[in-house]
Amino acid sequence: MVRKKKAGPAGRFGARYGVTVRKRVARVEVELKVRHLCKRCGFGGVRRVSVGVWRCGKCGFTFAGGAYSPSSKIGGVAARDVRRSRPSGEEASV
Repeated sequence: MVRKKKAGPAGRFGARYGVTVRKRVARVEVELKVRHLCKRCGFGGVRRVSVGVWRCGKCGFTFAGGAYSPSSKIGGVAARDVRRSRPSGEEASV
């Protein structure tokens, strides 16, 4: 009996496109489908509406984020820079 490898999310491509591209697609699709927490209510039902637009299924909060996850590395860097540039007495409004 022949042992089969588990295909994973990019198994539909078979032997086509090269292993690097298939691994990259698999990593992106896994990140896209994992449960994301809402920034407002904390519910784990945030889904992608379109590229960079995310919506909570419970409270309906719609916000901008990354293409494949609600927060991106560059968004975190931008938020940190905004926090640093504010005077220490101001509060952030979310």
